[in-house]
Amino acid sequence: MPRSLKKGPYVDERVVKKVQNKRPGDRTPIKTWSRACTITPEMVGVQFQVHNGKDFITVNCTEDMVGHKLGEFSPTRKFIRHGGQMAKEEAQKVALAASASMKTPEEKGK
Repeated sequence: MPRSLKKGPYVDERVVKKVQNKRPGDRTPIKTWSRACTITPEMVGVQFQVHNGKDFITVNCTEDMVGHKLGEFSPTRKFIRHGGQMAKEEAQKVALAASASMKTPEEKGK
């Protein structure tokens, strides 16, 4: 559920202070753990490093992101892949294609 209109969006004061103190043309990202902070129009064009629990993910703020939270653009779970017979067959095809491309020109001619 969104936050109450009476309260307004949650914007971390420390993040706003860092954005205001940032010099124009300075491309160093702002490192933050505040995933719940809402992106405001002042943050457009600023680069953030948002913590996902393990690493810092670089996020470039654009106009489309205004109103969203910083944490939405820093996923906390890493999808590997689903298992099963189809996945095994696909992995074997990829391995065969890779081994075929590794052959030398002399072997391809034979």
